Amino acid sequence: MGVTPVVETPRLILRGRTLDDFPAYCAMWADPQVSRYTTVTPLNEEDAWTKFARMSGYWDICGYGFWIVEEKETGRFLGEVGLADFKRNIDPPLTGKPEFGWVIVADAHGKGYATEAARAAIEWKDANLPGSPACCIIDPENARSIRVAEKLGFREVARTKYKDRPINIYERAAR
Repeated sequence: MGVTPVVETPRLILRGRTLDDFPAYCAMWADPQVSRYTTVTPLNEEDAWTKFARMSGYWDICGYGFWIVEEKETGRFLGEVGLADFKRNIDPPLTGKPEFGWVIVADAHGKGYATEAARAAIEWKDANLPGSPACCIIDPENARSIRVAEKLGFREVARTKYKDRPINIYERAAR
């Protein structure tokens, strides 16, 4: 446990985070286009740092976590993708199902990076955590993320609220 595995796709490298990633990470989470369906409001540097550091710890504690998504050809930071146990206070509970998430910088939206990165992450999960289902929560207005989830085999199982906002829960059967 602890070491973030490297996963490659034709266009992407999924890898562990480094301190050098933080400026681009912070800029991504400060962008209203990125935050509108996730954190709702852009993150300041302090909150982005807390999120950035927290994501590293999942690999040590859970044996899975989030990767930095890097464009293979240029080395450009594109976002993050992965799975975690956020211990969300949500009903129905997500207990026992790693939660998938993905976020891509706004100027790279619509290019298939989220699907490519998430597919690689789900394949890693299936190979390394076989027999466990997965879930994700998505704002019902986030049509792009809903399409990504459906391409990966997630299906809507509940409509609920999380932090007083409507949210849909999606699940993917164990493989």
